[in-house]
Amino acid sequence: MDTIDQLLAFPFGHTVGILSLSILELVVFLACFERLTSYRCWGEIAEGNMAAALATGGKIAGICLILRSAASYPDTTDFMKWSCFGVLLLFVAYLLFEFCTPVFKIDEEIKSRNTAAGMISCCISVSLALVIAACMV
Repeated sequence: MDTIDQLLAFPFGHTVGILSLSILELVVFLACFERLTSYRCWGEIAEGNMAAALATGGKIAGICLILRSAASYPDTTDFMKWSCFGVLLLFVAYLLFEFCTPVFKIDEEIKSRNTAAGMISCCISVSLALVIAACMV
């Protein structure tokens, strides 16, 4: 463990370490979002569903904005704690967004290829991630 700490003390080692953790966390968080939605994001994208692509792209951008903010912490443990907390807030915001749209269900609209619903989902994910990331620094 001491060797890893020494490697992370150098900017190159820190960058590689944070990037590796970020990729791993991005995959895990996207899998969590996949479980959260009523449609299968990657299956819909494979079928050419632009609404699903926009919504998923917004989630990716939102998660990465939070990871970028968490990367400002020099300790990898702090990075992991803050990134997980930030993405948890994004999950909660996503659920609230779904709950607070009583006129229609955003997931159903995205599954039915409503590009406008996918775009608004993308914008909300990115916008809320910007607020969450700003609160983390």
